[in-house]
Amino acid sequence: GQMPQKKFYRSRAHCNPLSFNEAFDYPPRPDLFDWTEEHYPNHPQLSDCGTDAGEFSASSAQIHPTVLDVGCGFGGLTLALSALLPEETILGLEIRSKVTEYVRLRILASRKEAMGTGASIAGCDGDGETHDAEKEDGETHDAEKDDTETDATDRDDPNDKRASHRPTHQNASVLRTNAMKYLPNHIPPRSLSKLFFCFPDPHFKKKNHPRRIVSTRLLTEYAHWLKPGEGKLYCITDVRDLHEWHVERCEEHPLFEEVTEEEMEGDECVWAMRTETEEGK
Repeated sequence: GQMPQKKFYRSRAHCNPLSFNEAFDYPPRPDLFDWTEEHYPNHPQLSDCGTDAGEFSASSAQIHPTVLDVGCGFGGLTLALSALLPEETILGLEIRSKVTEYVRLRILASRKEAMGTGASIAGCDGDGETHDAEKEDGETHDAEKDDTETDATDRDDPNDKRASHRPTHQNASVLRTNAMKYLPNHIPPRSLSKLFFCFPDPHFKKKNHPRRIVSTRLLTEYAHWLKPGEGKLYCITDVRDLHEWHVERCEEHPLFEEVTEEEMEGDECVWAMRTETEEGK
């Protein structure tokens, strides 16, 4: 239940998924995977808590990731998105075993901490009955900022749908997998509202440029998973050459169009990528 210490979970900065040969468990197809069994047992959108283990209920069948943080690292952005996007289901994907375990323990500790501080959450007890944790009077949480400046008054706005609840992180989880190989087994098409790639391997050598996480071929695959007309692809890097590569490939692709500067500046997720990731800090 305690927050894990990062010093015990250090690993290499990048791992080549094309040469990574460890075996992973994965479902034959996305609709056969119950995300509520291990990843989101107390998801805020769950309404049926009396379902036996291994069985799908009407509500649990609707729970699946809608926001992916691919290569989530130590989980800073995954947890930040959990608070910023309470209506979404956040999943961090990580291929390194030690790092994945750190993020898993970090999410569990954050959930326990939220329960201990009186965050509002609907869950189910051992008898399958729903229960609500008490919420501390007069304390609210709002991760949203306006277009100009965020202050305490803005965060306590009673008209904000997120202001009445602290983040419980019940909508966040992490999965150890090789996204380059097994993403189709976990994620149904046209189901993602946001897809994040933060500080990916730049692959400086020209012969390795086809390995970059953004390419014409891979963009077509990402479009397959994003919701038409509303899905967004987020990329951030501290390498100028790679940034220009990302922009060029996205501009050339017929299924993607660049958002406006105003929309980008008003998007809290952009701010979170810059401040909540380990590389961005």
